[in-house]
Amino acid sequence: MKPVQFLSNSSQVESIIKGLALSKSLIVSSILVGEPYTGKKSLVQSIFPKAIFIDGNDKDGLDIALDIHDEIIIYNFEAIVNISTLNFTNKRVIAISDSTTNTTAIEEKFAFIYHMPTLSQRPEDIPLLIEHFSATIKSELLMDTYKKIDIKAIELDENIKSLKASIYKQLITANLNSNEIENILFQYLSPRIDGNNAYREYLGIFERPLIRAGLKKFKSQLKLASILGLNRNTLRKKIHEHSID
Repeated sequence: MKPVQFLSNSSQVESIIKGLALSKSLIVSSILVGEPYTGKKSLVQSIFPKAIFIDGNDKDGLDIALDIHDEIIIYNFEAIVNISTLNFTNKRVIAISDSTTNTTAIEEKFAFIYHMPTLSQRPEDIPLLIEHFSATIKSELLMDTYKKIDIKAIELDENIKSLKASIYKQLITANLNSNEIENILFQYLSPRIDGNNAYREYLGIFERPLIRAGLKKFKSQLKLASILGLNRNTLRKKIHEHSID
């Protein structure tokens, strides 16, 4: 299996890493529970790179793996219904689960239970992940040079998947030139223009971001009206028209 890099500056995550690393020398079972896409699988892979990974949805494969292997990682553990029937005797089992329902069975089967914090609970990891994903995406998109993205503009959620998706969008949009933006608008508008009032219907696509960007930059309707060459009352009307806060 390809080596996996896990990045974190979180003290909560560091405690989990230390605990799991210590279990490498013990014949015990551990479970890591947390929300989807919070890095659970990557963390476990980075600590146990040679372990056998088995999907909890694959009952037959799981039974076979438990029969012949001493060290097993079970992901999607929440899919297993009859936890009590699993034989962990003389095995080092590390389970990865998005949730826990049968807490009594979990406590009986696992010597150590770890809870993976969400991204909102580990804010110190966000700049680190943004830097890492930005470099990765830059390489994937063959960007020799690119504008750095504004961390404040990133849509932060509870998980890493949504963070990476937001970085993709920010990097792509931040590095578009006017011709590329025009082509995107052309592709968007071409199949949609119809009816008798299309100009008014789609005018907001151009005016709304212009006014929003201006208000963010200048913090003043009076200043923005001057920059745009508009009467202040006209600008106010457009702000109301487009429901701009």
